[in-house]
Amino acid sequence: MSNTQFNVNKNEAARKKSLGEPGELFAIKALVDMEYDKIRNLNDDNFNEPFADLKCEKDGKTYIISVKSRNKYQKNGKLNSRYNLGSNAYDKSREAELKYGALAHWMAIQFDTDNYSIYFGSMSELKGSKAIPVDKCDKGFVGSVWVREKRHYFDFEYYSNV
Repeated sequence: MSNTQFNVNKNEAARKKSLGEPGELFAIKALVDMEYDKIRNLNDDNFNEPFADLKCEKDGKTYIISVKSRNKYQKNGKLNSRYNLGSNAYDKSREAELKYGALAHWMAIQFDTDNYSIYFGSMSELKGSKAIPVDKCDKGFVGSVWVREKRHYFDFEYYSNV
């Protein structure tokens, strides 16, 4: 691999990773809006916590949530319909459930140029799938829709796949 190609790949990886930061902020806002309590970013205590990014409570239950933020469309213009949960997601989610005495959930945040959508569900709803099927979430088949195509008001040019 040439030095130029290495730098392009490195910059692309940084761009994709940086989308996770606003994603986690949008996730926290969504949890507040849905009246979850004691919301905590687990990465503040342990950078790159396995599986979970956030911990919170509601109705006497504790939740750990893996937040996945992605562009709505791939570079080729097709819908980015599945958000990978990462290797060993189910093993890691079970370990996190035990560690935190919590229920493992996911939140998929779909960004487009001017708007975003948020989908939320439990690991058990995915029935062993290693990815969140946001196309099925949007149709109401998996999880629930918390936000649908709401304007986000930030400059998305850097994050865009276009």
